[in-house]
Amino acid sequence: MTDRQPLVVMTGVTKTYAGITALDDVDFVVRAGEAVCLAGENGSGKSTLIKLLAGVEKPDRGVISLDGVPHAAMTPTAAAASGIAVIFQDFSLFPNLSVAENIAFGAELAEGARFVRGRHVRELAARTLERVGVPLDLSATVGMLPVAQKQLVAICRALASEARLIVMDEPTTALTEREVRALLAIIQRLKADGVAVIFVSHKLAEVLEVSERVVVLRNGRKVAEGPAAEFDARSLTRHMTGRDLAEVGAAPLDPSAPVLLTVERLSKAGAFADIGFTLRAGEVLGISGLLGSGRTALAKALFGLVVPETGRVTLDGREVPLGDPLRAAGAGIGYVPEDRLTEGLFLTQSILRNVGVGRIEAHGRGPFLDMAGLVEDARDWLARLRVRAPDPEAPVRSLSGGNQQRVVLARWLARAPRILILNGPSVGVDVGSKAEIHAIIADLAAHGLGVIVISDDLPELLATCHRILVMVEGRIVEDIPRMDATEEGLARRLAS
Repeated sequence: MTDRQPLVVMTGVTKTYAGITALDDVDFVVRAGEAVCLAGENGSGKSTLIKLLAGVEKPDRGVISLDGVPHAAMTPTAAAASGIAVIFQDFSLFPNLSVAENIAFGAELAEGARFVRGRHVRELAARTLERVGVPLDLSATVGMLPVAQKQLVAICRALASEARLIVMDEPTTALTEREVRALLAIIQRLKADGVAVIFVSHKLAEVLEVSERVVVLRNGRKVAEGPAAEFDARSLTRHMTGRDLAEVGAAPLDPSAPVLLTVERLSKAGAFADIGFTLRAGEVLGISGLLGSGRTALAKALFGLVVPETGRVTLDGREVPLGDPLRAAGAGIGYVPEDRLTEGLFLTQSILRNVGVGRIEAHGRGPFLDMAGLVEDARDWLARLRVRAPDPEAPVRSLSGGNQQRVVLARWLARAPRILILNGPSVGVDVGSKAEIHAIIADLAAHGLGVIVISDDLPELLATCHRILVMVEGRIVEDIPRMDATEEGLARRLAS
């Protein structure tokens, strides 16, 4: 790989925001046909480096060279003309346009086309899809596609615009294990075709599998660089965080612990059928399945957001009304959704208000609200969960993903639930925050809560759970004790 000419060379790039250094004298090189992992915790400088490369931001110091030509600062137009494409987590697609129109849009724009050339658009899209070896319906409306297919459309749009370097920002966050395998295979084909890839991900196993080289940022500085073969998950974590993270697992479950939750013959047409299980005090129960297995619909049904047609749920021996989230919460069930940005947080409201909203009824004085008590309560929970918030009055959207997740947890824990359902508890958070969230789960179980972890992150399930339920096509097909579970075995069961 080192005999290939560098495609991009960033030398001594530095960027500050309001006196805070986001990047400090960083060198970064990418060669044609090379996959480079850019690793680091939230706030390490990864996003800033990508923005400089794409021309969205300009460096305070340093030089960016493309094909040996130096630029003091890139522009989005120059970056695109040079073949640099960034696929962000939201993909930035047009949901009302077809697959073909989305794929060809950038190329048509670059050619200055004044009108839609329907035949040309379809031919270009078909050629690009054939290049990555993926069949998609060219006429399908993108807004109706599943996440994995939207991602493929975004990749094909970059290739149709003659991209030579594709930056993938957290490309596997919302994908199932099978979809991740397919994406990694596509990345391998792109590399063989001479396309360079910068791969940003918190999932360390995937990072090491697809990359030839790893660059690690911490607090805006490059702290490690080398062939991917020289890193493993533990060493990569150490470089990213500056410390060794303790492995936290579920403590042995007391076999005499009382049953908190009983679910009997819960069914919802098209979602799940004949679901039954129990959850004991202090138990962490994992539920896993591929996209469409019914795992999220089940989680929402337990909290009352989906109305089952048949079945029964009891908590502490008392029946919980189905299809009523207010009464489910009142009974002691909490739910942390998978998509915290659209379902779990009030993004424009302050961090304190996002925590305090869960305790409003406890701080009422007749028609008035005891704001001082509410704020004090919220600050206490922020401290307990170690939410790193320099200004608790700042909007919650200003926090990193890991801290946002802790804010949602704090809101529910402030209500003292008996059962806490965590849907994708570490989606989109960095490795340090992930370890801290796992430690929180273990601590909650140690204090007698029943915890349900819904995830397709198999290492996460193995690290946190006492038992794992496997869902396939809306049914629980296996109940596996942690001591009998392996990552390979779970992957095989999920794919069956």
